[in-house]
Order: sequence, then C-alpha cells, then structure tokens
Amino acid sequence: MGFFPYPFADESFDMLINRHGDFDAKEAGRLLRQGGLFITEQVGANNDRDLVEMVLPDFPKPFPELELAIQQKKFQDKGFEILRAEEAYRPIRFYDIGAFVWFAHVIEWEFPGFSVEKCFDRLLKMQEMIDRDGFVEGTIHRYLIVAKKK
Repeated sequence: MGFFPYPFADESFDMLINRHGDFDAKEAGRLLRQGGLFITEQVGANNDRDLVEMVLPDFPKPFPELELAIQQKKFQDKGFEILRAEEAYRPIRFYDIGAFVWFAHVIEWEFPGFSVEKCFDRLLKMQEMIDRDGFVEGTIHRYLIVAKKK
C-alpha cells in the first residue's frame, strides 16, 4: 500500500494537521508554503504491544517504522525544521475480558488472526489477572511532530 499524492496544487496550505492518518514528508513539503506547519499525532509502533504479546506472542510489529525518531528524521531529510517532537506511553486498562475481546477484534491490524477460539487459554490467563488485580493493563504509544517547512 503506497501513499498517493493529494489533489491540490503545490504550496496550497499554511498548515496541515493530521491525526492517525497516513502521511508523507515529501508530500507535506509539496503542499505547504514556505514557513508552513505540519502537525501530526500518531499511534506509535509499540502501541498495545504488551497486550498483543499476551494473546499472540512473538507476533511482529505491523508498523515498525512508526517511531518518533524515524518519522522525525524523514521530515528533517526533506528540509523541515522540527519545532516539537514528543512521545507518550500511557496505560490502557480492561476491567472485563469481553471488552478486551471486542477491542482486539476492532483493531485487527494490531491483533491479526485473533479469535476467542485461537487465544482461549491465554484469555483465561488474562481473566485470572482481572480476577486477581481488578484489571489487565497494557500500554498505548503515541507521538507528536510539529514541523516547519523552511
């Protein structure tokens, strides 16, 4: 799956804002006027990895390039000045195994091949954690980049 250019003329915008969408530093550079800003908040490569490992151990990261340092460098290589670059790891808790099952089905790209049948024994272990601790906890990963076209 490749990135397709947007149907706008070069240097059409003073600012581009992107949240959880596909983006390309070269295309952002084409679309922005000089001094324009590109602002993005993204889901990082390590999002929910601990939860994935609980039910699908050793499954590789589906988007390993979604790391702040990698994406920041792409913008710098295209001539952008990085005004802000931040990363956050925050907890996500499930108090009910059914809620987790729904979650894993909804974001199937992070839990490929997940099914209750396939992961039943591991789901039972997660239920034991909920019974013991009141929840099962994972970690979300987000990053922010604010880049200025020079």
